[in-house]
Amino acid sequence: MESRVAELAAALVKIDSVNPELVSGGAGETEIASYVAGWLETAGLEVEVEEAATGRPSVVGIARGRGGGQSLLLNAHMDTVGYAGMEHPLEPRIEDGRLYGRGAYDMKGSLAAIMVAGAEAAKENLRGDVLVTAVADEEVASVGSEAVAQCHAADAAIVSEPTELRLVVAHKGFVWLEIETFGKAAHGSRPDLGIDAIVRMGRVLTGLGALDEALRANPSHRLLGSGSLHASLIEGGQELSSYAERCLLQLERRTVPGETPALVEEQVRQVLDGDDGEVRTTFVREPFEVSEDEPVVEMVRRHAGEPEVVGAPFWADSAVFAAAGIPTVLFGPKGEGAHAEVEWVDLASLERCKDIYLTVARELCA
Repeated sequence: MESRVAELAAALVKIDSVNPELVSGGAGETEIASYVAGWLETAGLEVEVEEAATGRPSVVGIARGRGGGQSLLLNAHMDTVGYAGMEHPLEPRIEDGRLYGRGAYDMKGSLAAIMVAGAEAAKENLRGDVLVTAVADEEVASVGSEAVAQCHAADAAIVSEPTELRLVVAHKGFVWLEIETFGKAAHGSRPDLGIDAIVRMGRVLTGLGALDEALRANPSHRLLGSGSLHASLIEGGQELSSYAERCLLQLERRTVPGETPALVEEQVRQVLDGDDGEVRTTFVREPFEVSEDEPVVEMVRRHAGEPEVVGAPFWADSAVFAAAGIPTVLFGPKGEGAHAEVEWVDLASLERCKDIYLTVARELCA
């Protein structure tokens, strides 16, 4: 017989919750939010359903304490990436201790673990509150966690992203930028009149490659190493027999703590070296770091049996809660296949995560 966590995780995998900002026509979080809210309410939590954007609900379930204790926020996201190419993505399958299906690893398994931990905390007669936050839109803009962080305070938070049972105390951020170079349109037979914006961008691309090499050759963070940069999308020109009057490059710069958006933009601007062009920052997600001396970090480390302390190369909602002044750490299950065609989560590690979340809640919120 499967555990309560495994059964709940399988039920969540069955619900299509593809982020509609990633895949046109994606189901979004409405159905899964309704399921999560009903389950938490039945388990005895106070439940709020909040829409940070139209049709994009998040759920906050509160295992209300009797008063006078500290509060713990447990976080997981409900949305998934698309499932093109997967076989039976919404038909959960348990085999050899693994739960397969879209979102099993990223991160409906973790969502099930925090829901069950919250349900068990509601029976503990703790002094402090335990908040279970099931959020929308982590895979794109994190509007769910941003809204939750604005409306709900907590003394500590655990983001349950899968970490292979390692303790993540830092992760990278990113900056998205655009570079636009300009030329002069002319017929291809008139090099005396035309200026090629795409050729100009070629020089910029060479400079960006050199900048990326320089960044990676000089790691500045003990856990995360260095920032990096890559060109993502490029477009330009108007027809085959004309000089291109403009070329637009979109790029991503991954950042480590201490690297600001202003620093990043200035580094990219220097690559232009006075050439005719523009640099624009379009989106920013700050890197994250928490002191290992924070009580919630120490508690997770101790109750998890002194796991490896690491930094993560990806960005997560932990940065949102940290920016709101909530000491936050990442700790989650083992598995494989985030955003891949075969995705699974290890069920024993899910059960262990649930136990650790509950044990931390008992200590912090006692």
